[in-house]
Amino acid sequence: MARDLTSIPGRRPWWRRALRVARGLGLALAIALAAVLADAWKALGHRAVGARRARMERSLQWKDGRFVNPQPLWTDNWGAMRSMFHASDDASPRQAIPAAPIDPARFAAPPASGLRVTWLGHSNVLVEIDGARVLTDPVWSERASPLGWVGPRRWYRPQIALADLPPLDAVVISHDHYDHLDMRTIIALAQRPSTVFVAPLGVGAHLAYWGVPEARIVELDWWERTRVGALEIVCTPARHATGRNLLFDRDAKLWAGYAFVGARHRVFFSGDTGLHRGMRDIGERLGPFDLTMIEVGQYNRAWPDWHIGPEQALVAHGMLRGKVMLPMHWGLFTLAPHGWTEPIERAVAAGRAAAATLVTPAPGESTEPETAPAVARWWPELPWRRGADDPIVSTQVN
Repeated sequence: MARDLTSIPGRRPWWRRALRVARGLGLALAIALAAVLADAWKALGHRAVGARRARMERSLQWKDGRFVNPQPLWTDNWGAMRSMFHASDDASPRQAIPAAPIDPARFAAPPASGLRVTWLGHSNVLVEIDGARVLTDPVWSERASPLGWVGPRRWYRPQIALADLPPLDAVVISHDHYDHLDMRTIIALAQRPSTVFVAPLGVGAHLAYWGVPEARIVELDWWERTRVGALEIVCTPARHATGRNLLFDRDAKLWAGYAFVGARHRVFFSGDTGLHRGMRDIGERLGPFDLTMIEVGQYNRAWPDWHIGPEQALVAHGMLRGKVMLPMHWGLFTLAPHGWTEPIERAVAAGRAAAATLVTPAPGESTEPETAPAVARWWPELPWRRGADDPIVSTQVN
């Protein structure tokens, strides 16, 4: 006859013992999540309130409590998940990338042509234009993440310390994703008393939360402009999204590109974007551009509206009436399953087919587009998929 264990003095039923273990595990998990949240809390940023929020709500891009794209983003969620299981064997470099340290003395003399750019990897570019210096989407942290121990890790150390950067007139932010807006970098740059921070609507809430004085924050809607010294900075439309957490701030801040208009030169900075019809308007209203800096990396056929891809970057370059193009948004982080050299290989091939002029400096290398436009191969020859085999085609664009 089976024994009733629940009747044995001092012995608890099995389900009570299981419940006790589950409670213990749940408490441990809650403590762990609380610790992670506490570690990430400040980096998550801050919501926009008061006058800042009221101004956002007056934007033509604001609808039903968030910002929207005139051409909505299409995503194949299943295809995106499936692609992550078929990532290239070369999605991250296996060998060291030539990213030599920068001697700060390089910036003591102004560029002879009046326009010089120093690509620091991904979308980090130091632009020297007609006597002004602008730093775009600076990320000096080890990871593009709210946490210092998990998330996409940079492939090489910053080539120059933040303290060794030359005086900056403006730090320009395109949107609030972690690979473009880095809290630790912003906190350090905020110590520079004369630097202005230019950002799309709402992003100033993050900057102020991290210690940037409100008087040095300029927030712009699309087509609005500001002047920093003799340089005019124009906020331009882009096709993307924002959000620093998955639950509460999706598209709560605006995203943008920029035009830098100097006395002699014009430079376009795409930020993150899919191809969109507004690029032709930008070219007609603000071009032609002596240099376009357009993203070419971190793309996938499952989300073709989020990132433009190499071949469409050259299409955008033509729409913008660009003279020379600097491919960016590659060469620092693994954010997509394609090979790490594939974006630049495809961009060079597309540039050749379009008879366009590209500059391909190594990370940390400075170049003056007017005097030395050239494709200089510094990356290794690795297998890569061609555009015809894996096309990135944004939707709703003819």
